[in-house]
Amino acid sequence: MPDMDPVSDRTDVAPDGSPLEFYRRLPAMGEPELIHSLVPAGASILDLGCGPGRIAGPLARLGHRVTGVDNGAAMIRSLPAEVEGIVGDAATIRLGRRFDAVLMASHLVDDPDAGPAFARTAAAHVARDGVVIGESYPREWDPEAGVGRTSRLGDAEITLLWVRRDGDLITTEVRYGVDGNFWTQAFTARLLDESALRALLDEAGLVLGGWLGRSGWFVAGPR
Repeated sequence: MPDMDPVSDRTDVAPDGSPLEFYRRLPAMGEPELIHSLVPAGASILDLGCGPGRIAGPLARLGHRVTGVDNGAAMIRSLPAEVEGIVGDAATIRLGRRFDAVLMASHLVDDPDAGPAFARTAAAHVARDGVVIGESYPREWDPEAGVGRTSRLGDAEITLLWVRRDGDLITTEVRYGVDGNFWTQAFTARLLDESALRALLDEAGLVLGGWLGRSGWFVAGPR
């Protein structure tokens, strides 16, 4: 049985404050096609922190066998039927099986506390000849320049309200909106340069394979 940590069963937000309705309406933006190009046909894929399936659903429709893990029960209930959903903490869960690819999208590695644990989870589940595909904040990202600006992604909108920088740590508050409803979420992230990312992956038993043709995205494999 997988190791399960206490999880939230709230229907509006995930335990980290991510609003379900916003993420249900947030469109995929080329990530499924990028991942599809890096894995074999019909690959088994583990999506850590999958949310309601923004990436997992399209990958399943592309013919892959996708398993999604999220600690929000409502997120898992919102997954498409073709995705296997498991409620659990992606930082600690162990499923006892290996996958052709493990996804760490949404900047999991940049979590200042749990980033190394997410990487260890990926290493524990990737097949010996498999790949870990991850996302980190782009090295050229200037968060202060984006304060007050609103970006629209499909039906959803995102506004960066404020930013505080302390060395490589960024604390910020973001406002999410959809259909005239708004949520705010504050979080802290660690901005990783390539050396720091390599060290984080190495500690987990992974080797950085290189950067992909999408800003902030990388591929790694077992050491």
